[in-house]
Amino acid sequence: MTHLDPTAASPLHPELPSDAYPQTAVVLGARNLGAAVTTDLLACGTRVATIARTQPDLDALRRHGAVTIAADATDPDALAAALDQASAQIGRPQLIVNALAPPRPQNTRGAFGGGPIASATLAGLADWTLPLAQLALVFLSVAARSLGGHATTLVQITGAPARRTSAERGLVSAGMTAIRAFTHAAAQELRPSGIHVALLIIDGPIESPKTATIAKNLPREALVRHEDVAHAVRFLATQSPRGMTHELVITPAGGLWVP
Repeated sequence: MTHLDPTAASPLHPELPSDAYPQTAVVLGARNLGAAVTTDLLACGTRVATIARTQPDLDALRRHGAVTIAADATDPDALAAALDQASAQIGRPQLIVNALAPPRPQNTRGAFGGGPIASATLAGLADWTLPLAQLALVFLSVAARSLGGHATTLVQITGAPARRTSAERGLVSAGMTAIRAFTHAAAQELRPSGIHVALLIIDGPIESPKTATIAKNLPREALVRHEDVAHAVRFLATQSPRGMTHELVITPAGGLWVP
């Protein structure tokens, strides 16, 4: 781990050294990616509060040293209360990461993504598209209101369909495109108040138990590692206003890269 110069002041967070890890952070999501981001920050000495619904996952992170809060982060009132609780326990967060992903719709069949547009239904839209858009909108709006103009970095994580769609994935792509639009709008709206909003796009499958079926026939070089995502979050959280990144894409070396 690189040790950075503690004497250089950070313009975005004046109380922090330049390029130092945030002292306090909140992570939405406690399984797979959320757990990886949480444990990475904890290893760097950051006080982390993790918000999720799954108690066993929260219990595991508590053993690592995280403050854990059981709440439904897709509900605006529940998320607002959870962020208030997090601030009371660890201090005002200097980084908030949305690593949540809604579960695959239970009432759908066939390939991931919603199927052909010719057979798409409003029920499919409600299953595949709206939960994604709601997830980002709730996160960005509630987090922005809870900060009260205090300098913070908000990182919204999403997948490759935010950049481009493909056959039979129009519905899920529409949801992730909405995530991208909401994040870009929030980035422009919140910059003047010192809030750095960034979209982190994972342009390829992540190597995890959740993607084991999809990834079983892929080479490991085509899979993004959890630690790659955690390192990207760290990069975004340590930027100064002189060089903010509002969208960052991670592409595995063995995957398909499309500019």
